[in-house]
Amino acid sequence: MLTLLRRPTLEGGTLVLALAGWMDGGDVSTGTVNRLVQLLGATPMAQIDPEPFYILSFPGSMETAALFRPPVEVEEGVVKSVEMPSNTFSAHDPANLAFFVGKEPNLRWRAFGECIFSVARQTGIRRIVFVGSFGGSVPHTRQPRLFVSCSDPARLPKMYRYGLRPNTYKGPGSFTTYLMAQADTEGLEMVSLVAEIPSYLGGTNPVCIEAVTRLLAKILQLPLDLDSLRTASTGWELEVSSFVEENEEMAETIRKLEEAYDNELLDHEESGQPPSLSS
Repeated sequence: MLTLLRRPTLEGGTLVLALAGWMDGGDVSTGTVNRLVQLLGATPMAQIDPEPFYILSFPGSMETAALFRPPVEVEEGVVKSVEMPSNTFSAHDPANLAFFVGKEPNLRWRAFGECIFSVARQTGIRRIVFVGSFGGSVPHTRQPRLFVSCSDPARLPKMYRYGLRPNTYKGPGSFTTYLMAQADTEGLEMVSLVAEIPSYLGGTNPVCIEAVTRLLAKILQLPLDLDSLRTASTGWELEVSSFVEENEEMAETIRKLEEAYDNELLDHEESGQPPSLSS
């Protein structure tokens, strides 16, 4: 199920993990890590065979089936593309970094996790950092709130220095939470960085991708030129603002979200305590 294309030496290095699906709203998970791969020129080093891990044909209504079937494009009677799930590891050897961009598995979580842990063992990786997102009440006119959870509680105070808040959650679990629960037995440290994005907006969110990319660049000490991200964010903000100006109901909703966001931030600053996700 795992094919190694090359085996770099990344002793004590970090694997940055992105997964499409459950925690990839606004393409923040896959968009951030794909951008880092591009900016650093990371090269492929391994692949996980998608065949054992995904449901591609699910019985039910057309709407339900469409959630599982791979996207295809047919133009004037000719099949142009069939987009099957892919799971690719890349590495940037000089920075002691590896990246994984894939899709959260529908099946066999333990086997999929073992593929990831195997790459870590074979290359000397000691830390996994997942980046993701969830839809919440943050307005698009404010910076996304950023939350953290760690396999090692002792690391949390260090993460607070980056403006991160502790994640408190109870509900349906993600594959990354399963990975984190297994990390200690694998001799690995795992950190999950999650951005709260506006739930009222769909599609790619360049502002949140920029915020998470800048955070990762700071944590991983990467001297990156992120001007292209700022340009994309500015264009997106102008487009959204133009839409909101023509929708008074939406504008009023956003004003209320801004007020709640600013009040919560003020309370946080006065208390000196990092608010959790549940607050």
